Amino acid sequence: MKDSAFDHRPAGEPPELQRSLSNRHIQLIAIGGAIGTGLFMGSGKTISLAGPSIIFVYMIIGFMLFFVMRAMGELLLSNLNYKSFIDFSADLLGPMAGYFMGWTYWFCWIVTGIADVIAISGYTQFWFPNVPLWLPALGCVALLLSLNLITVKMFGELEFWFAMIKIVAICALVCTGLYMVVTAYQSPVGHTASLGNLWNDGGMFPHGVMGFFAGFQIAVFAFVGIELAGTTAAETKNPERNLPRAINSIPLRIIMFYVFALIAILAVTPWRDVVADKSPFVELFMLAGLPAAAGIINFVVLTSAASSANSGVFSTSRMLYGLALEGDAPGKFKHLSRRAVPSNGLIFSCICLLAGALVIYLIPNLMEAFTLITTVSATLFMFVWSMILLSYLAYRKNRAHLHLASRYKMPGGKVMVWVCLTFFAFILVLLALEDDTRQALYVVPGWFVLLALAYRSIVRNKQRIALRACKADL
Repeated sequence: MKDSAFDHRPAGEPPELQRSLSNRHIQLIAIGGAIGTGLFMGSGKTISLAGPSIIFVYMIIGFMLFFVMRAMGELLLSNLNYKSFIDFSADLLGPMAGYFMGWTYWFCWIVTGIADVIAISGYTQFWFPNVPLWLPALGCVALLLSLNLITVKMFGELEFWFAMIKIVAICALVCTGLYMVVTAYQSPVGHTASLGNLWNDGGMFPHGVMGFFAGFQIAVFAFVGIELAGTTAAETKNPERNLPRAINSIPLRIIMFYVFALIAILAVTPWRDVVADKSPFVELFMLAGLPAAAGIINFVVLTSAASSANSGVFSTSRMLYGLALEGDAPGKFKHLSRRAVPSNGLIFSCICLLAGALVIYLIPNLMEAFTLITTVSATLFMFVWSMILLSYLAYRKNRAHLHLASRYKMPGGKVMVWVCLTFFAFILVLLALEDDTRQALYVVPGWFVLLALAYRSIVRNKQRIALRACKADL
């Protein structure tokens, strides 16, 4: 019997992805993607490496990724049959590009999700130190799977509230920092809160140009997931209005959530006093006389990790659905539930999360594994962002009439595409300079070799099927 609450198609017609995400959902999904766990936990290390110049690092990365998002927005709106960026990459660059894009993006989020699930287990230990690590990981994946199986709107609601928690925490930090600066707060060790702390100790670039460049290596991880709005395109109500709104607000979000937060931290705590392996958010609230800060920030970071894992579960299932439609993944992933959710893809991705979590749990040096995982993830995400830009170049060359008719043109056009691609190449060079991040660059080519071998097998299988169909017709 057909469920009329979720299924509005004629009887016998297969289900399709439904446009159930409103502007409220899309805006907060985009915000959640732009605010990574790296801001809460990784900003201490970036400040110790780059000093106050880290503010410029985040602004530059945010500026570049804004153009990637604008290119993605113009492409998605040029043809509303595109369900995500996997579709336009396959259409504009060829089926092999779509295959590599889809599976790489799936792997990006599986790798990121594994790290998030393990992180959630670690954060849970703060309150429940005697609970075995595998239990919170299992509970988190089971909860995300069950909620995402209900409807796509449930994913939107989860991301809305996860993002709200992050926004409230950052706004609280900025307001607390502003109050401490205005009142010239004196810390227990004699430091006075002042904007002068940004430049009074060695200037804005205390470690020189190399220190400034070192900040890029870690800061880029914080922006992983900024393209999430592109995976929701097929399930967005009124995409012509809601996608541009979400993308256009990115510069404001970068300033509000990254730049203002870092200014507040550096104004209250001189950069030399920021501890690399501690969250500067916790330290600022502790200075403000809020001893519960550690528990509060632990909760915020836990929800931030849960938000990232939730995004991963959502996006990987949609990637598998798109790949299956093209014949690049097993046909079972084409199945949609009565509620128009790719349930088989969701279940498979969650099983992969748990299997990967088990592998990482068995690695003796957990932090070393995390560094490797996050670097692999960020490198592969840069591949995805680069493919979006290359798709845009092909679109401008082969679909010039669509560009002329577009009401949402990418500013800077082809010039900014090449600027962004050069920037990503520069980041890869920086990753190769450090021992811990260089190891990940050795792993990434192996993934592409594996994909290439699998693609050859898929092409041969498609050719055999086509040959059988021809013989049957004869």
